[in-house]
Amino acid sequence: MKDEIITVQYASLLYDFYGSLLREKQARVMALYHEDDMSLSEIATELDMTRQAVHYTLKKSEAFLEELEDKLGLIASYMSNRIRADRAIAYLRELDISDDDRNFVIEIIEELAE
Repeated sequence: MKDEIITVQYASLLYDFYGSLLREKQARVMALYHEDDMSLSEIATELDMTRQAVHYTLKKSEAFLEELEDKLGLIASYMSNRIRADRAIAYLRELDISDDDRNFVIEIIEELAE
């Protein structure tokens, strides 16, 4: 799941799961980069920082969040549950049951997987 270099998608997941544990400035940089899709230069201007300081803050924040994931494994658990839920839903679609029953069970699985 993780490469040597953190992918943007993975870093966004890290932020979604653990972002509230960052310091205020770190959280702001991560939010602008991952949620608002701003460039490092745009963030630097917005927060009155150098581009290099933004880059450093971003990488330091991502490393901290990755360390949390290594210890807690919430994303790995979520992904595993999502795969299981998708398999259960695929199996349900094959069963000869009413659409209402199928949809009811699918809704329950979706709620549990989130």
